[in-house]
Amino acid sequence: QVQLIESGGGLVQEGDSLRLSCTTSKRTASMAWFRQAPGKEREFVAAVRLRDGTTNYSDSAKGRFRISRDIARRALYLQMNTLKFEDTAVYYCAGSESMLLFGNISLYDYWGQGTQVTVSS
Repeated sequence: QVQLIESGGGLVQEGDSLRLSCTTSKRTASMAWFRQAPGKEREFVAAVRLRDGTTNYSDSAKGRFRISRDIARRALYLQMNTLKFEDTAVYYCAGSESMLLFGNISLYDYWGQGTQVTVSS
């Protein structure tokens, strides 16, 4: 059974930065961050291909967030800068056996339990 464990969420103010971490028990071809705000569907944030570090970002994440991975540590990170109130959500780490970096939820085989990020205005 593959386990993904997120950490690093918390309560911050608008304009602050936060770094999320995820550790996985199994290396997968690609990994990603998704988020889900109350009353909304889960949405794609960013993805990275483990083999070569190629990344893909949602429009809302481009320029503010940076996804990275540490293969040796089986870790995934999301550096979030200039946080906005609308970034408030539960953030999920996901792993995929596919090297595609699309944001389709169905591409991802493994999911963490999520970590709450709350940005106060």
